[in-house]
Amino acid sequence: MLVARLILRLLLPAALGLLAGAAMAQCPATVPMQGAPPPAPLPVFPTDNWWNLDVRTAPVDPGSSAYIAFINNGGTRRLHPDFGGEESPGSVAIYGMPYAVVDGAQARQAVTFQYWDESDGVDYNTGQGLPFYPIPAQAITQNHWVEGGAPANVDQRSQGDRHLLMIDCTNRHLYELYNVYYNTAQGRWYAGSGAFFDLNANNRRPDGWTSADAAGLAIFPGLVRYDDAGNTAVSDLGHALRVTVRATNGYVYPASHRAGTTAGALPMGARLRLKASVDVSRYPAYIQNIFRGMQTHGLIVADNGSDLYISGAM
Repeated sequence: MLVARLILRLLLPAALGLLAGAAMAQCPATVPMQGAPPPAPLPVFPTDNWWNLDVRTAPVDPGSSAYIAFINNGGTRRLHPDFGGEESPGSVAIYGMPYAVVDGAQARQAVTFQYWDESDGVDYNTGQGLPFYPIPAQAITQNHWVEGGAPANVDQRSQGDRHLLMIDCTNRHLYELYNVYYNTAQGRWYAGSGAFFDLNANNRRPDGWTSADAAGLAIFPGLVRYDDAGNTAVSDLGHALRVTVRATNGYVYPASHRAGTTAGALPMGARLRLKASVDVSRYPAYIQNIFRGMQTHGLIVADNGSDLYISGAM
């Protein structure tokens, strides 16, 4: 279990500039592929995006101590790595979020949404889904393409969030679905909500809109991934991490959506930061990368869940 003290930080805009000499987008030799490194340049989104800001000098929120006390909930809550792999060797169930890398030729699928009026890829006159999401056919019947592990044709929407994340490596576009299910008899995709993000831009969701996450933020850029945690050429992840708390109260920028009004709780979009005084040198290199990312870029509250669960890829 990862243990560290946190201090709440305000999100302050910073103009860090675009990455010079950005490499061309790259695709794996074979697509679709589950868990392949995302296309360059990295980190995903421009360097001045909220996920990539350096918040080491950001001022402390006046309510920091009270927020930390709320998270601790009468005890001491510890960071928990909510990622990994199979729950046991060969199991269907997994820890962490899978993601699929596809290319620009991947066929687009229509999705019927519960929250269609806050989702992308919808005819807003009729509420009907349009051919928009590049969903790999493998996700329908194969394990480990959808969060939770079971294929999309197994209806587990009442048992988990069932996210399905897809990156178009040709165009550097990100597509994210929440609570997915594929009805084989109907030949139709269903989901709670869905969102599109251009990884080349800093577009925020319309105010009041959700995404595939309660805060209205993208999920993928906040995940701990093997390709960045294990990169010995860098000293930190280069981006903030997605974190959950048990309850929230409204939202602040860059979030666009609320999912609770619990007094004393953090708002969606709040940013936590690992104190600079925490010595991370005793940990393995990949853990140091994760912790230094928390010190430099912090953690963004993105959903209701268990207190201080840090999200990562499968």
